[in-house]
Amino acid sequence: MNRWLMLLLAAPLAVLAAEPTAQAAAPQVGSALSGGWGGQLLQLLLGLLLVIGLIFVLAWVMRRIQGASIGNQQVIELVGSRALGPRDRLVLVQVGKEQILLGITPGRITPLHVLNENVQVPVREPATPEFAQRLLELMGKDKDNK
Repeated sequence: MNRWLMLLLAAPLAVLAAEPTAQAAAPQVGSALSGGWGGQLLQLLLGLLLVIGLIFVLAWVMRRIQGASIGNQQVIELVGSRALGPRDRLVLVQVGKEQILLGITPGRITPLHVLNENVQVPVREPATPEFAQRLLELMGKDKDNK
């Protein structure tokens, strides 16, 4: 994969390196095709569109490759998380049948405790803030008033 990426990145450089010799061989043809500023602007826009299209194609290919290799099987699942500070967190993860409490800092992840009993996290409905609820009532789109 790295070879393909390097080849794709090196191809435009090879074209730029070979361009001055092509212009020296046929100066009249190059000036006739470029058409002044308009031709240069068109060439610039087409080159830009080509590069942007190449970026999107490579991103799509990378997503396809990563999706195929990972699969949908999740071995590690995040159960809960709590911020302790701006950069420190406590995270509860489920690995198989075990739950592990981890302390996460910018430079380190430390296992703090392996729980004997699994913690059951209750599923909550997302709370509607008062302002949003009041706005829905005023607009006549409240769920209760259907």
